[in-house]
Order: sequence, then structure tokens, then C-alpha cells
Amino acid sequence: QVQLVESGGGLVQPGGSLRLSCTAPQYILEYYAVGWFRQAPGKEREGISCISSIDERTYYGPSVKGRFTISRDNAKNTVYLQMNKLKPEDTAVYYCAAKETIVLVRSVHEYDYWGQGTQVTVSS
Repeated sequence: QVQLVESGGGLVQPGGSLRLSCTAPQYILEYYAVGWFRQAPGKEREGISCISSIDERTYYGPSVKGRFTISRDNAKNTVYLQMNKLKPEDTAVYYCAAKETIVLVRSVHEYDYWGQGTQVTVSS
């Protein structure tokens, strides 16, 4: 069972930035496709970005494209989500997920492992 740990959430004003981190303390995340999802109260879990393992292809959902950037640092065994120009509607619990594969994985249903989530609140 791969355990994922997210960090970096918090309270930020509209227009501000946060960087979320996702790490797997006991596994080599380099071999896993990783996705970031978010879920606001009363809403379904939304896929916002993902990155493949070997060639680091990326995908961004339309609500975050141009504002968020996903990246991975294999030396630190970490995948990041840099979030800029944050809006109140970005408020949600953010989750990272992983699947051991070389392909880009977009669907929430295809991931095998999930973190516990980190709260992001965008408010003045």
C-alpha cells in the first residue's frame, strides 16, 4: 500500500499563491503517474492536473490551466502543484493520487493510491 502525504495547504488571499507537495515516504514516486484532485463541499471530486512518470507529460483541467503548474523532483521524491492567481472558487480539499504506470492518468477512477488531503482556502 503506497502512502501519499500532501502538504502546503492553507489560507491565502485572492490572487495569491501556494505550492502543494505530494510525497511517498516509502516508495519511489518516480515510477508513478501522479494526479492532483480537489473536492469542495457538496461537489464531486475534480481532476485538475496530472503528470506521467517517465516522460513527464502533463495535463491541466480548464479551470486551472494557465494558473497552476505540476512538476516532479525525483531527487526529492516529490510532486508539486504550484498554484498562482488563486480564486475563491479554488477553495477545496486537495488530494494527490498515484498509479504505477508510464501513461498519463486523468481519471479519478484509475488511481490506486490517495493521500489524506490538504485544505486550501482562498478568502480575503
